[in-house]
Amino acid sequence: MRIAGVILAGGEGRRMGGADKALIRLGGAPLLARVAARFGPQVDALALSANGPPRAYAAAGMPVLADTRPGGQGPLAGVLAGLDWAADAGADLLATVAVDTPFLPQDLVARLAEARARADAAVAFAESGGRRHPTAALWRVDLRSPLRTALAAGTRRMEAFVGARGAVPVTFAIGAVDPFFNVNTPDDLASAERYLAENAR
Repeated sequence: MRIAGVILAGGEGRRMGGADKALIRLGGAPLLARVAARFGPQVDALALSANGPPRAYAAAGMPVLADTRPGGQGPLAGVLAGLDWAADAGADLLATVAVDTPFLPQDLVARLAEARARADAAVAFAESGGRRHPTAALWRVDLRSPLRTALAAGTRRMEAFVGARGAVPVTFAIGAVDPFFNVNTPDDLASAERYLAENAR
């Protein structure tokens, strides 16, 4: 099966002072570049879901997908844009991750794909430390029609949508760092910098 991948970067970054998190630098590289380096090799095609000017992300060298629905409808709108793009690209499945998760597992997509196929589920998503991470997920491309309907009906929460689809959770162990650690605040960024520095020794 052909798997496309989308990095979700449509958030407003309020807790980072309104900064575009895709472009925030961690260890000298933009978060987008760090996530793409870990996620890109796991998929057959890669795009970015973002609502900033495409030229801002030109260095990443990937298609930039704007939300297909207006009004800031959250990450589900980015998933829908990704599903539409994946369908046009001839993919069967879409893997998604958030741009603020720089320590993603390098076997994320393989494990999600295995669990989804085993359960014949429409969606598989990651969890760690008892917390669910619905943005780190693998979606059947044929979900784009029900997702479009759900967004039109006012659904915004990813967990509500995936929960209604019988999504399968896949547990990832936490090592020196949670692989789904989010860089949401300046303190989170400082913690991520410390982790990188300690593990570069």
